[in-house]
Amino acid sequence: MYITVALLLSAVHFGVPLAYYAYARRWLKKPWDVKTREGYVPQITVVVPTYNEAHLIEAKLDDLARQVYPLEKFQIIVVDSASTDGTPERAEEWAKRRGASIKVLREEARRGKAHALNYALKHASGEIVVITDVDSLWPDPLTLKRVAKWLSDPTVAAVTCLKKPAGGGGVEAAYRDYYNVLRLAESKMWATPIFHGELAAFKKELLEKIGGFPAHLGADDSHTAVLIAASGYRAIAPEDLHCVELVPRQYWRWRVRRAQHLVQHFAASLRLKTPRRFKLPLYAEAYLHLVNPWLLPGAATSLAASGGLPALALLGAGLAALLYKPYRAWVAMQLYLMAGAVRNLWTRDLAWRKEEKTATASRR
Repeated sequence: MYITVALLLSAVHFGVPLAYYAYARRWLKKPWDVKTREGYVPQITVVVPTYNEAHLIEAKLDDLARQVYPLEKFQIIVVDSASTDGTPERAEEWAKRRGASIKVLREEARRGKAHALNYALKHASGEIVVITDVDSLWPDPLTLKRVAKWLSDPTVAAVTCLKKPAGGGGVEAAYRDYYNVLRLAESKMWATPIFHGELAAFKKELLEKIGGFPAHLGADDSHTAVLIAASGYRAIAPEDLHCVELVPRQYWRWRVRRAQHLVQHFAASLRLKTPRRFKLPLYAEAYLHLVNPWLLPGAATSLAASGGLPALALLGAGLAALLYKPYRAWVAMQLYLMAGAVRNLWTRDLAWRKEEKTATASRR
């Protein structure tokens, strides 16, 4: 009986996400069904939230300065959450050296990323507000032009990027290959419930309508996108927007924190009233993040409880399969989601300890 339960749990654990992935891939063939304007050049505000980023802030500002966008239509705001390493001073020195005009805002205390973003929003002059983490890069100098193009359609109110980790392969890269297909497919269907802090662009009017960024949970970028999608607008990750994220040396801590925030985000999203066409991607991703991870240890526990040679053989096969990188990446992400859910029981981790990032780290 225990083996039967284990096989059933395993079939559901692996079968549901594979079925969703296969079904979602059909959406890739859908046309975007948007009406964009190539010559649309709105005022854009790019907000860079920082905390102890002195070693990265100048490289990030250099990255933004490479954007091909009219200077008179491009505002940069660095909002610093009480750094102790001179981050805002570095930003001001960069602006003075480059002869650039940027606004540097200082918070007196660190109260979480969303609080900093809402502070910056009060000073944003752009029709479009773009959030970007300091530990990320935009390889394409036409990124802002592409953001403006997609947001020129009146049905699209939020845009994010597809992303890859710096440093090439490893578990993170294997995970991203699967992950990016789903983000693009869900976007073509209507909207994706997961956004990225490397690039998250919103129409300012809609941001203000929903009350700004949610400060009560960690995935402020994703939850803001879901609130906008729940209002009837599209939130998409198109194929021509790509970002690179730096990977920290304390990889496991970084992944667990991200998992925590996604668990918070989906738990809150299930309480929202959403358009019918957004329900499938939202509920499917909520299931994959909140429920599905727990079936894996359930199956392993059932096998262990059954004992006997068949159960040991199945457990051994599961362990041997970890040599296959996609499977290893999948199992790792399930463990991070479970660890994040447990950690949420005592902390929401809204103002977290900073991990040191590196552009060359690769997780095997």
